[in-house]
Amino acid sequence: MIRLNSETPSEVLQEVKKGDLVTDTFSKTGLVESIETSDDGLYRIYTFHLVTGRTIVIKR
Repeated sequence: MIRLNSETPSEVLQEVKKGDLVTDTFSKTGLVESIETSDDGLYRIYTFHLVTGRTIVIKR
C-alpha cells in the first residue's frame, strides 16, 4: 500500500500507476482507477481517482 500525503516524495507520486493500492492515511483507501497531473505554475497537482469513487489530491 502506498501512502499519499503532502510529505510523499515526488518520485513516489510519479511512480503510482493504475491498480495500485493507495491511502491518504486518514479515510480514503482504494485502488487507483485513474491519475491526472497538472501544473498551476506554483504547484504540481496530482489527482488520484479511486475505484471507490473517492479522490486524493496532492499539491507539491
